[in-house]
Amino acid sequence: MYKSATPIQLHNVMLPGTKNNCLKFLLVGFIFYCTNLNAQQAGVLFVKDAKAENRQTLYKNLVNNAINKNLSFPLTDSTEENWMDAFSAIEIIRYQSPWVLNRIHAAFDGIEKRSAPFQRALMELAYANYPNDFSNETTQLLDHAGSDKVFAMCAEYLMVTKPGFKNELIKKTLKRLELDNASVVLNQLNVRLNEISTKKVLPDLSSILYHSFFKKAKVVFSFQRKNRNFPGLVIVRDSVEEFVKDPYGNIFSVPQLARSITNLPGYLSFGNTPQGIFRMDGIAISKSNFIGPTPNIQLTMPFETSLQHFMNNSSITDSVWTVDWYKKLLPVNWRNYFPAFESFYAGKAGRTEIIAHGTTINPEYYKGQSYYPLTPSLGCLCTKEIWSEEDGRRTQSDQQLLTLALKRAGGADGYLIVIELNDDQKQVEISEILPFLQKH
Repeated sequence: MYKSATPIQLHNVMLPGTKNNCLKFLLVGFIFYCTNLNAQQAGVLFVKDAKAENRQTLYKNLVNNAINKNLSFPLTDSTEENWMDAFSAIEIIRYQSPWVLNRIHAAFDGIEKRSAPFQRALMELAYANYPNDFSNETTQLLDHAGSDKVFAMCAEYLMVTKPGFKNELIKKTLKRLELDNASVVLNQLNVRLNEISTKKVLPDLSSILYHSFFKKAKVVFSFQRKNRNFPGLVIVRDSVEEFVKDPYGNIFSVPQLARSITNLPGYLSFGNTPQGIFRMDGIAISKSNFIGPTPNIQLTMPFETSLQHFMNNSSITDSVWTVDWYKKLLPVNWRNYFPAFESFYAGKAGRTEIIAHGTTINPEYYKGQSYYPLTPSLGCLCTKEIWSEEDGRRTQSDQQLLTLALKRAGGADGYLIVIELNDDQKQVEISEILPFLQKH
């Protein structure tokens, strides 16, 4: 999620980082007012803003400044960014109040005249925080969407709130495709509307668990539910196709959340982590205070990196990404399984910089959610970390355990593969995977 320390300009606030699908949090620029990530001694990390008083201050600033102050401005072309910052803050802390809801209603007034980025930000907020409040407004916006992504977000919202409208959505999507039949976003929406991917049966897991990629490739498998409100599970395969074990001789695993804060589908920016193959690109330290100083696993997607690098084959002379190249990475019995291609189409649609990381976000924002105390990101894979509210020290880190397991496997050079198992409404357990961890 954070691939360099190159500074960029966002809303007149200088922030460290690059453009990032998982870091829309950066839009709330003032959040970074006092963050200090420090290592006091080997293996001991602390984050100043994890302390209780700093978390309280941050929350108050988010409510008073990022939300209430920004939404107090009259909505004009010049204040759209203020409102969009407010939307981001509302999503992060799941804030609700009657006044804020009234302002969101006001944002929908004349929404067809607003910019496409504003429409996207508003629909993202509606999908994430107000799943039952704006069906009529979204129906009207559908025909005036400023981009294919806005249209798709409207359709996704209505698929949930107005299931009887599905046939009409299919017709409208096909009509829009007539104008641009190459639109990846519209084609992926059409797939979902026609339930093409859900009709596919998950292939035998053992065939991919022991599939040979390139020589000495390390492979991380992240098993998830279709309902991303439930945490998944991650395991690690080493360079000789053995699965890393913990000190007690059991298969190593830790919970991992692949849910974005929006819970939108993976083909859309800021959506859930798409299924499929990601190329591991080493281990790094983030400069974002929301991710924290624990090492993260760098990943790239198709189209985000070169074909030669993704395939680990410098002899490839072709420079054009095609689905046939991606298909070569999969076992034969997985090559017609459409969900395994989600990362390919998400990359083709423009998603970038999805990584596997820890978190310093206050988990109390999400207390009562089925994934608590894990915290959602903006589309990355996130593990649980607990930081002391007394002194900010890291007291628990599944992310540290994961990166150490990957180092024992030989390092982050290979692939990470995200697989949805089924739609069971519970957290993924290692007992579900163990039967498949037998070589043929």
